[in-house]
Amino acid sequence: VGLVYMFNLIVGTGALTMPKAFATAGWLVSLVLLMFLGFMSYMTTTFVVEAMAAANAQLRWKRMEKRKDDEDEDSSSGVSDSDVLLQDGYERAETRPILSVQRRGSPNIFEITERVEMGQMASMFFNKVGVNLFYFCIIIYLYGDLAIYAAAVPVSLMQVTCSATGNHSCSVGDGTKYNDTDKCWGPIRRIDAYRLYLAAFTLLLGPFTFFNVQKTKYLQIVTSLMRWIAFILMIILALIRISRGQAEGHPSMAQLSGIRNLFGVCVYSFMCQHSLPSLITPISKKKHVNKLVLLDYILILAFYSLLSFTAIYCFRNDTLMDMYTLNFTNCEIINVAFIRYFLGLFPVFTISTNFPIIAVTLRNNWKTLFHREGGTYPWVVDRIVFPSITLIPPVLVAFCTHDLESLVGITGAYAGNGIQYLIPAFLAYCSRKDTQLVFGSGTVNKHLSPFRHTFWIVFVLIWGFSCFVFVTANIVLSESKL
Repeated sequence: VGLVYMFNLIVGTGALTMPKAFATAGWLVSLVLLMFLGFMSYMTTTFVVEAMAAANAQLRWKRMEKRKDDEDEDSSSGVSDSDVLLQDGYERAETRPILSVQRRGSPNIFEITERVEMGQMASMFFNKVGVNLFYFCIIIYLYGDLAIYAAAVPVSLMQVTCSATGNHSCSVGDGTKYNDTDKCWGPIRRIDAYRLYLAAFTLLLGPFTFFNVQKTKYLQIVTSLMRWIAFILMIILALIRISRGQAEGHPSMAQLSGIRNLFGVCVYSFMCQHSLPSLITPISKKKHVNKLVLLDYILILAFYSLLSFTAIYCFRNDTLMDMYTLNFTNCEIINVAFIRYFLGLFPVFTISTNFPIIAVTLRNNWKTLFHREGGTYPWVVDRIVFPSITLIPPVLVAFCTHDLESLVGITGAYAGNGIQYLIPAFLAYCSRKDTQLVFGSGTVNKHLSPFRHTFWIVFVLIWGFSCFVFVTANIVLSESKL
């Protein structure tokens, strides 16, 4: 069940922008980059699992120490030289618990039984600067996520409703390129319609940011079911069209100019590291967890490839939409009105259920970042300021642009890069150092990553930093050409 959840988490909104990114970068470059980034994501997933095991061991060790100290305090009450006894107790505790735990066949000290979130791991293994950088990275990523969601819903509504009027009742995906200034209904332009939908979306879902969102299990089940129906429908419809000889796509092998966006979209589409503690901890038998996660990644890779390849061969490059579902709102592709509207409005239903959850997560991260030990926030700051700074920036970004491919690309290439590569690599490195310091160099973490050599950590860090440089240089160069 945990791995099904993981599959659902990874195969999300990013997958809908992947076909367009594939088309602009060329099929061969896209396939190679997708496979490489999938491998990198799997590697850093094993780093996070290893850090979770180390964090569990640390917490267990601290509890053992505390219990031992309490026992020693009880036994030494009335003894004047208690410091010596405590010191002696500490030295005994340092060697005894691990050996006795392992000899008695009790649970391994590195067993993952407690959910330790990424933020808690950062505070355990990083220094103050590292913790602040971690929260900065998470917050930027969540802002990007919210901006993508805030733009995707109004874009879908605008495309479907503006094309359902006048002479364009079925023409969203027929290759007609619309400008934002084109008329939608009467005097209202398409960009006005988009902003009206954005305002409605903010008014309907924004208030959830000011409260706690819980009990979303049934919403998530319905969302997952709709997502699978939509993805399978799109693959089948594209395959039918190709088999009938109606395919229009002639994708190129490689176009280097499209790599920047493809990189961001792929990183965004493989993102799951920040949610691993919630997914891995409840799994009862974790012996083969790395192999099962690898199987998950292979399935996801096959799924992304199937979705993207059917898309780029079915549709011409210039007709592929930022949001792939919108290509199926054309009568020529599918003449059943219900399926056209279901696919066209699919992002509206699924994204709307995720928006409040991510908004609340971001708000809580802001609170944690500024939290002072033992202090509480005034009511106005807690209930008004934090929700406002969570909601307003992404809505403003969505108001200024609805270029989803760029939003996904930039979010993935910058904040996603940090969360998927740099943070897991630093967590693995620091947790290994801590484990050796506390338990001695002979202790082996049972969930140690298969990529245990320091070379892999250095490789991930060099790759992550070089990606920052590459993406920034690419943006600067493309802007200067404009």
